[in-house]
Amino acid sequence: MMDGKAELERVDLGLQAPILIQRQAPSQKSLLETAKAKLKKNCSLSPATLKDALLGFFPVIGWLPKYRFRDYIVGDIMSGLVIGVILVPQAIAYSLLAGLKPIYSLYTSFFANIIYFLMGTSRHVSVGIFSLLCLMVGQVVDRELQLAGFDLNEDISPGSRNSSNETFLASDLPLEGIGPECGKECYAISIATALTFLAGVYQVLMGLFQLGFVSTYLSQPLLDGFATGASLTILTSQVKYLFGIKIPRHQGYGMFLTTWVNMIRNIGQANVCDVITSAICLTVLVSAKELADRYKKRLKIPLPTELLIIIAATLVSHFGNLHERYGSSISGDIPTGFIPPKAPDFGLMHRVALDAVPIAIIGFAFTISLSEMFAKNYGYTIRANQEMFAVGFCNIIPSFFHSFTTSAALAKSLVKTSTGCHTQVSSVVSAAVVLLVLLVLAPLFYSLQKSVLACIIIVSLKGALWKFRDVPKQYRMNRTDALVWCVTMASSALISTEIGLLVGVLFSMLCVVGRTQHPRVALLGQVEDTVFYEDSRRYENLLPVPKIKIFRFEAPLYYANKDFFLKSLYKMADLDPALEAAKRKRREKEEPALEGRLVEKGAMGELGQADTTCHLVPRQSEFHTIIIDCSSVLFLDTAGVSTLKNVRKDYRVVNISVLLAGCNPSVMDSLKRGGYFDNTEAGVKESQFYSVHGAVQFVRAREQVNK
Repeated sequence: MMDGKAELERVDLGLQAPILIQRQAPSQKSLLETAKAKLKKNCSLSPATLKDALLGFFPVIGWLPKYRFRDYIVGDIMSGLVIGVILVPQAIAYSLLAGLKPIYSLYTSFFANIIYFLMGTSRHVSVGIFSLLCLMVGQVVDRELQLAGFDLNEDISPGSRNSSNETFLASDLPLEGIGPECGKECYAISIATALTFLAGVYQVLMGLFQLGFVSTYLSQPLLDGFATGASLTILTSQVKYLFGIKIPRHQGYGMFLTTWVNMIRNIGQANVCDVITSAICLTVLVSAKELADRYKKRLKIPLPTELLIIIAATLVSHFGNLHERYGSSISGDIPTGFIPPKAPDFGLMHRVALDAVPIAIIGFAFTISLSEMFAKNYGYTIRANQEMFAVGFCNIIPSFFHSFTTSAALAKSLVKTSTGCHTQVSSVVSAAVVLLVLLVLAPLFYSLQKSVLACIIIVSLKGALWKFRDVPKQYRMNRTDALVWCVTMASSALISTEIGLLVGVLFSMLCVVGRTQHPRVALLGQVEDTVFYEDSRRYENLLPVPKIKIFRFEAPLYYANKDFFLKSLYKMADLDPALEAAKRKRREKEEPALEGRLVEKGAMGELGQADTTCHLVPRQSEFHTIIIDCSSVLFLDTAGVSTLKNVRKDYRVVNISVLLAGCNPSVMDSLKRGGYFDNTEAGVKESQFYSVHGAVQFVRAREQVNK
């Protein structure tokens, strides 16, 4: 850092001081040369590069041979079993959200765990079905079913032509690419797999083209608001199962309000059996959650409350014949084994291409954020690019096996870490539990009531819905973040999840732009007996700098805020140079006429020399120098450079100098390219300084020289 004295000696006394700081010469490589070097590095084929590529694409090859069996195996098996036990009821329950049969949710959970075990770099995240993505998939599936002519309200008219038990001829569909005959269930999973395949392709392409920066536009308040808004939508979609009410399934914008209106209108049709079942299940689940939260330090493993509820409810429903006696809605047949693999229907992909974009972004954003969080907490590193590949292939490959979109889920990941997980071997154990259900146990859940599944889904939303309690605290910490949360939450719930995400991104970006358009400005005063200067409105006992105004602008200076910069500078300095110049010109024109009138009237002798001077000499400003503190200016564009040039020019007309202080290298480069400085080295040294104090010392020394 150069001090003010060295700067002054160079400029005012004509001495060449020693150079203490010197910019490095910029790299002279052309863009073509840089591209060639990267291509040579990344595309060269050799045994070593092939090995590195294989290890990079399948991290399991690197860490599994080093697996510390004695230290890790017990914790991994325990956490894998617990997650597997949790996955089974969640998979069956979340099938309601996706609008698909439970068997497809089980397929999704199985394949996602296996693939992430092979390709993931995080040791602790649990990848599988995620409620928000299930909701988004379900909305697309319902929309396409409706457009294809299927009846979404099969519970209302079970005997209708569009029932799930009746096939639908391809010739009746407004689409191509469907098999010779395809029923409602077949068409629904075809839409879901096409959507999942495209979402995975988008995620892989993001990894290939290094587009992970897209997730940086999804701030934490935005993600929290989106999760809460989507949770309200999920809650709304499940309430009808709690009461056993058969109401039309509304699609499109405003589903939240429309569904609640229909619920209130049809509340008299509630099924007493479902209401009682829901009340009991909610009471048990909420109580168990509260006890688990209160005594989580004492409990080494979480209570498998959901599984116990499902087992008990299935037994009661089966032996009590609740479906036959009271008309309670049940899950129905869940087949065992695997359906033969089938390629996603490419004829449907153009219909869901846009829908896959927000699903892909949300999926990898949650996965990467959770992976980074656990990596930081447990002291290891992840590769974000590989995480995008991993979650992408967790969607692409399972889409050939009748599965739908997956990502990392916070709740299951937290359970995984709390039960002793060390590596992704636990995912293999979880997959084995799901496989056991797929091969043997699935038909046993035939009599399970949908109201029980709805209760499990609603209670799982507790964490997201509880975010409402944090809004006052967030508002006190940062009002803008609280506003982003509220706008994203409201638009996600009241309009739609996709529109809510888009509105949240745009609004948060507008907030950032708004902060730079109207940033904080300050007039600085000196901290007594120091070289530091601070905002005179925010701190007491600061000393004003005589004859000098020090102005700080705390934002980049660019086209959107240049007018605010000028207005703030003129207001702080209490001097608009254009107006002042106009006033002085007007005085200069009026003075000869005034002098002539005074002479004619013989008033010169009467007024005296002093009074004559008051009439003839223009009023001098209270200061002669403005120092602009650029330490908070991150960058300048062309409009910003022009603004600074015009400011210096305008103030020079009224005999006021403008100096810059604290410019970073980027700002300096912009100023030089924009022609702000003279071509000489001295011109640069006279116009900008490394510190505000250096500029003040320069002005003081110049005053001494001019005396």
